[in-house]
Amino acid sequence: MTSAHPFSAISFTHCFKLKRCLSNNNTLHHHHPNLIATMSSSDPAPNRNRSFGTESKLSGNDQTDAKPLLSLYSSSSGSFKQMPRRRVPGKPDMRRSYSRDIGHAAAETYMITRLTITLLRYLGVGYRWITRLAALGFYAALLMPGFLQVAYYYFFSSQVRRSIVYGDQPRNRLDLYLPKTLDGPKPVVAFVTGGAWIIGYKAWGCLLGQQLAERDIIVACIDYRNFPQGTIGDMVADASQGISFICNNISEYGGDPNRIYLMGQSAGAHISACALLEQAIREAKGEEGISWSVSQIKAYFGLSGGYNLCKLVDHFNNRGLYRALFLSMMEGEESLQSFSPELRIEDPSIGNAVSLLPPIILFHGTADYSIPSSASIDFAAALQRLGAQAELILFDGKTHTDLFLQDPLRGGKDEMFSHLVAVIHAGDEEALAKDATAPPRRRLVPEVLLRMASHISPF
Repeated sequence: MTSAHPFSAISFTHCFKLKRCLSNNNTLHHHHPNLIATMSSSDPAPNRNRSFGTESKLSGNDQTDAKPLLSLYSSSSGSFKQMPRRRVPGKPDMRRSYSRDIGHAAAETYMITRLTITLLRYLGVGYRWITRLAALGFYAALLMPGFLQVAYYYFFSSQVRRSIVYGDQPRNRLDLYLPKTLDGPKPVVAFVTGGAWIIGYKAWGCLLGQQLAERDIIVACIDYRNFPQGTIGDMVADASQGISFICNNISEYGGDPNRIYLMGQSAGAHISACALLEQAIREAKGEEGISWSVSQIKAYFGLSGGYNLCKLVDHFNNRGLYRALFLSMMEGEESLQSFSPELRIEDPSIGNAVSLLPPIILFHGTADYSIPSSASIDFAAALQRLGAQAELILFDGKTHTDLFLQDPLRGGKDEMFSHLVAVIHAGDEEALAKDATAPPRRRLVPEVLLRMASHISPF
């Protein structure tokens, strides 16, 4: 459902959002019309499109920051026409880049804080979330030695390109993690972070980006609007547009447009799966105006994700993500099936969309209580039943944050990371040879602190 993330002061504040609403059957739209009106007025883009997977276009005002889409997909011929590209300068102006990032962060912090205060005014704060906030604080403190090292890399490494604009909506930015040497086109992972659809942020993928970049893999962490700034339709549209930008522009940064992989963790796994499936449905229907294709995605990696919201809504309610609030995020109970990939693939109206999907690999820990491993088990079974290429890998005794956070902070070798790299480098003998002799990942947190953090983790 959520993840603990490095250097996140805002995350602590956002945990208060998950408080019981006054009714179990009605959404916030019914109980708190003034809250919804306030949130809408806070959105600088009131005409956002809420349809599942719809890609928004860049406005003229943003074309100076955002790169244009450099490839156009022809649904009739099934090919892409490449346009001339202008190389990006090797070394950016770090002082100007840092100042711009500070301005973006300040504006987003102000907006998110204002929306959080509005939520708290209507929903109040309960005992359950006070105790969870305390547990989260202790958990983050124990892992702080690792978080500080990751934060230093994020802000000061020349291998990180922060806040590249990919669209005209709030938070339409992504971070790039580049290998030390770009001696040829590198494989690319487009990553959508988790955060319970409320506290997701592109910087949460920094640890993964750093460690994959050490293996000559480019990582693009896509940011997207969270609730209450946006609902699930906005999140899926943002993710889809971010993927489109990567597919059409990654060669500018040394990436191989023929080796792009899509990955999501927790809520990000759900959002990215929705974006991928919706794109396949659009292509199966022969829609025009498509700026990226599922054929450009070599494989999809889903880490600790939930793919059937109808099964999870009561589970989340019991864990504190209350039903009325969750339904507001998901645009009402009637939308749960539309945003449940496990159910959507069973719909006959989508045609041959499932056959267009790339290979799908799902990772999940059996001790995950935020999103039970049955979510990945059931999705993999549904995909295989329909003839899709799907693989399920379960990790015995691993929790929701072990695979994504504690294990990488522990260093050394772990099975999930090794499998991920092996799939990405499959067929590249030189890269596989380097992987075989690569030194173990560096430990960032002492074992005693990791064990203590596991015992008090609120996840």
